Amino acid sequence: MPDYDALAARIRALTHGETDEVALMATLACEIHHADARFDWTGFYRVTAPELLKIGPYQGGHGCLTIPFARGVCGAAARTRQIQRVADVDAFPGHIACASSTRSELVIPVVGPGDRLLGVLDIDSDRPAAFTDEDAHRLQEILDECFARD
Repeated sequence: MPDYDALAARIRALTHGETDEVALMATLACEIHHADARFDWTGFYRVTAPELLKIGPYQGGHGCLTIPFARGVCGAAARTRQIQRVADVDAFPGHIACASSTRSELVIPVVGPGDRLLGVLDIDSDRPAAFTDEDAHRLQEILDECFARD
């Protein structure tokens, strides 16, 4: 389990005063990815058109380039604006296998000012049931602070 207090402090220091969403996403992807060995792929999918996510800054192997809101774990998080914590991706209806090594997934909606959905943070693990409620809660707090959610 990462030291979420230290991670949040590091991210706060690195992103202080930054408002560019892509720069923020790049910094968060790097810091979160290297915070825990469970995190096999860490990145953002950005809302670029109605009902469409496109890959943004990430760490790890190649990701899917586009994901419609109607498909996969990332699409479900974007569509419902609810955290998706999936212990076994093979049991998730409509899961998109961007990497065959992924066993579990945590996807958190990223909401900016004015309640605008910016995208989702997607973290994959090559371990089953790798993510906890604490992971989801603490990462959501970091995202809310970083992207100045109202």
